[in-house]
Amino acid sequence: MWDLLLKSGWLILPILICSFFALAIILERLFFYFSIRMDKISILSKIIDLVRTGKITAAVDLCEKNPFYGTNILKAGLIHYEESKNVIREAIENASLYEIPKLERNLNFLSTIAHVSPLLGLLGTVVGLVKCFYVIEQKTVSAGIVNPADLAGGIWEALMTTAAGLCVAIPSYIMYNYFVHKVNLATLTAERAATELLEILPQNRYTDRS
Repeated sequence: MWDLLLKSGWLILPILICSFFALAIILERLFFYFSIRMDKISILSKIIDLVRTGKITAAVDLCEKNPFYGTNILKAGLIHYEESKNVIREAIENASLYEIPKLERNLNFLSTIAHVSPLLGLLGTVVGLVKCFYVIEQKTVSAGIVNPADLAGGIWEALMTTAAGLCVAIPSYIMYNYFVHKVNLATLTAERAATELLEILPQNRYTDRS
């Protein structure tokens, strides 16, 4: 298979490069999302419960001990708990602008690879067919007879690049949509926790901080 890939023309090289980058992005994102376990998500509820009882300092400490996108966003609001609701909301929104892109990191590159790889394969197909027709023209002019073996090289080169492009594009697109789903769930979880925090903080502004 490796020998076939090397003989498939120069367009197989950018397809292989795309496959390496896609694999690296997929592995990195899988490790990132799996590191955000359900026990971390449950910490958001514990923080909200502490805020309800007026234990702001304990809630901030819990955020610092368990840093991830959700606790970082809530912490930004808790730090300004003595300020107005608009100030707290602005602090949460600013933190979200910093934390949410971490969830989406490299997904645009994975999407690009998923769309570009089949186009590279199609380009390889066109190049292979051009070679076939060129051989047909040359053979017809010189000998008047076209041997099927003369066309086989261009045809399988065209098919090989198309297959390689699809093999890269299909899993890349599947994983891209999976990661987008994870980002949407994470964003929704953070938004719910932040909204609940905004509703609670003004009511507990003058309660016990311990």
